[in-house]
Amino acid sequence: MGGMTPKPWSIVGTEPLQNCKVFHVSRVDARSPRSGEVHPFFRIDADPWVNIVPVTPEGEIVMVRQFRHGSRKVTLEIPGGVVDPGETPADAGARELLEETGYRASQVEAIGVVNPNPALFGNQVHTFVARDVERVAEIRNESTEETVVELVPAAQLHAVLRSGAIDHALVVAALLWYELSLSR
Repeated sequence: MGGMTPKPWSIVGTEPLQNCKVFHVSRVDARSPRSGEVHPFFRIDADPWVNIVPVTPEGEIVMVRQFRHGSRKVTLEIPGGVVDPGETPADAGARELLEETGYRASQVEAIGVVNPNPALFGNQVHTFVARDVERVAEIRNESTEETVVELVPAAQLHAVLRSGAIDHALVVAALLWYELSLSR
């Protein structure tokens, strides 16, 4: 992977445009290092997010079905959500797992971090795996969440992905991190 590295653009100014509760939109004026010209860009700032791949002692991945307003469809995903202020990503992953599925992680292991889309987002998505999870409670669907648990045998994961049943890019990325963690 040789070649030249592009130079970073310098920020001339930032104008907050909209507070959308779960994220903020800003206009960023940035100067090109090549031409010196200033161009407008738009950025979405959000708190860090977390995904967790929970695996039962029987080798099943604990997944959730839920309605998503962006795609206007019911999706198949792993548990995840926003890292609350003052919370570590690991604690957030364990909390989301328990709330959305009723399964508890005795321990979580960090397996990867990605940016959801560097063209627009400034935050990161932290991915964890929790092995030997156990069901200890009912699902705590509160406010706008409504999840249903689905257990997917790990041996069927590739077939489920190839079928298109999982189309959330960050979930696909998390499952790749999971696959890579198995070969460490």
